[in-house]
Amino acid sequence: MGKVLNLVTKSLCSNARFKNMSKYSFILPEITVRNLVCSWLKEDLPSFDIGGFVVGERLETAVLLCKSRGVLAGVPFFDKVFTELSCKVEWQVAEGELLEPVCKVAKVTGPVNKILLGERIALNCIARASGVATVARRFAELKKKLEWHGEIAGTRKTTPGFRLVEKYALVVCGVSTHRFDLSSMVMLKDNHIWTAGDVGKAVKEAKSVGGFSIKVEVECRNIVEAKSAASAGAEIVMLDNFEPSHLHKTAEALKTEFPNLIIEASGGIREQNISDFFGPFVDVISIGCLTQGYSTIDFSLKIEKDGHNPSNPVVRAD
Repeated sequence: MGKVLNLVTKSLCSNARFKNMSKYSFILPEITVRNLVCSWLKEDLPSFDIGGFVVGERLETAVLLCKSRGVLAGVPFFDKVFTELSCKVEWQVAEGELLEPVCKVAKVTGPVNKILLGERIALNCIARASGVATVARRFAELKKKLEWHGEIAGTRKTTPGFRLVEKYALVVCGVSTHRFDLSSMVMLKDNHIWTAGDVGKAVKEAKSVGGFSIKVEVECRNIVEAKSAASAGAEIVMLDNFEPSHLHKTAEALKTEFPNLIIEASGGIREQNISDFFGPFVDVISIGCLTQGYSTIDFSLKIEKDGHNPSNPVVRAD
């Protein structure tokens, strides 16, 4: 097993020595990332670290293994967990690379009690970020294969407290994040319109407060609502839960009258049917399952010790 692991690791890393393993880490707000990591550490260790007392503070090295196929993402968050704990991470695979199991991804060196303190938090983060990235990569490849001109985007259907990580994972694989929060773009959905009583009125009210710097998007269920939204100054209309044939017909009619209008499709769109929604008059396709219901990627972090297999093979009966 050790020989196989070494061969896989060498094939992944033979032509590269990575200093900064994350191309996109500089877009992250450092203080926000640190606060997130500190909150995770506080949640996991609110009082005594008895397990840490058992192992002590001697210097050790642990190996990060990927044990299921997936795209690596979440590197800056993994790094921050361990830098907060005075440990050093050395990456052997670049973020965004497709990992084939079992492979060695990184090494973590530091006081052994600190490595074990950060272990589960860092693994939880990278497993979920890589899960999002793996799904996002498949959608991005479909778009490229079918030569569609528009953007695939996520939604605000994210895990509470984990949005920054999940949105970052989308960026790693070339998928748009959509709006980050309620303040970054105005989206007037059915509840807003029903409460305001009129599409045009709702758009004008939003414009009066948001001004020129904030785009307004309106969720529409028919072409009349979409035209009303565009006429009132909305930059984007979302055609929600349209059948593909009706979507393309409506989008073409709207583009004819409003050439600069951005048209987004959403609702019931998945990997199996997304090609039906690709079309010349659709600019954006937003997909909730990118950050909701994704599978995680299996990683483990094991202290390197002679005589112990870090891949943790299945225990079988003699």
